[in-house]
Amino acid sequence: MFGIVRPCRHRLGERLTAQWMAHLCGLCLALRADHGQFARVVTNYDGLLLSVLTEAQAAPDGGRRRTAGPCPLRGMRTASVARGEGARLAAAVSLVLASAKVRDHVADGDGMLARRPLALAARRVAAGWDAAGARAGGAVGFDTAVLVDAVDRQPGVEALAGPGTSLLTVTEPTETATAAAFAHTAQLAGRPGNAAPLAEAGRLFGRLAHLLDAVEDREADAASGAWNPLTATGTPLAEARRLAGDAVHGIRLALREAEFTDAGLVHRLLAHELGASVDRAFATTGTGCGHPPSASAPKAPPGDPRRPGDPWAPAPPERPARPPRGLLAGCAVWAGLACTCQLCCGEYESPWSREPRRSPCERCCDGVDCSDCCDCCNCCDGCDGCDCCGCDCSC
Repeated sequence: MFGIVRPCRHRLGERLTAQWMAHLCGLCLALRADHGQFARVVTNYDGLLLSVLTEAQAAPDGGRRRTAGPCPLRGMRTASVARGEGARLAAAVSLVLASAKVRDHVADGDGMLARRPLALAARRVAAGWDAAGARAGGAVGFDTAVLVDAVDRQPGVEALAGPGTSLLTVTEPTETATAAAFAHTAQLAGRPGNAAPLAEAGRLFGRLAHLLDAVEDREADAASGAWNPLTATGTPLAEARRLAGDAVHGIRLALREAEFTDAGLVHRLLAHELGASVDRAFATTGTGCGHPPSASAPKAPPGDPRRPGDPWAPAPPERPARPPRGLLAGCAVWAGLACTCQLCCGEYESPWSREPRRSPCERCCDGVDCSDCCDCCNCCDGCDGCDCCGCDCSC
């Protein structure tokens, strides 16, 4: 699961979390149906934005969801999942993205891929994903050659970059590729007038993805001697932060020019969660706008149970104590939790002690004041569509 848009369920709320999971499962199942079980490993958070965008623009009808059977990753529960051309476009782009990522790791000699036999096998897998992506893209009228061309041009752009080179020169291939993918969602949804603003949103999204990847990898790249755009161009973090914040703001402005049938999830992901991604990458606590927080950022009121460490928060209800499980019984429960992905996402009891535990997904807001998760007036910076989370403000 890679990608820069990793929304927290606390911020999404129940309705948008259900929509998000419908697109995530829809992408995974589209990959399995068209390209086999192994292709599901390329499921990624950024690729499914294309499915979200397509559905958000399309006329409402009853054929964009289907009921999927039980899946271990959903705790063996059925679910309503997205289907159609948006999910297939997301699958095509995800395959090409994964291929590019594998080839990038091979070129850098990361980990076991530094060994020649494994590198050769990885290149073959990447080539297969490129071909599968091209077939899937062709089925929905999207030529993935623009993505492959961007990947192929990137090494040449990086080779020419040096101190003083604009960072935007390095991000251009990624911007071009994502602009084309975002714009194609307008064609699939039957809204050609949205192509231009969504291309602009996609261009800035590609810039942001490249920037945040560079920021997050900067220290690791320095330790391993790998190429990093910030180090190569001599771009300070403050300038990278400014460019990232400007990109988030530009995406919001572009979305205002597009017409949507239901903009709630799109707005939440691209107008709010991107700002949170910037804050996360730069290891800051911000307002979700992509820029550093202001001194006037609101705090949670006393007594808000979401505020970490608040002594006035109501105590959680006590659970009756139960005897711990034995070694073998605990191992069996652990295996069940692992197979149903509850160890990764969800709340669960310790297999042995029965004490309540929270997965990394549930701990995503630890140490963060969640009271302003929906603080539209503070973070939107002039955007509209704030009905994504039901808040009542005039931004």
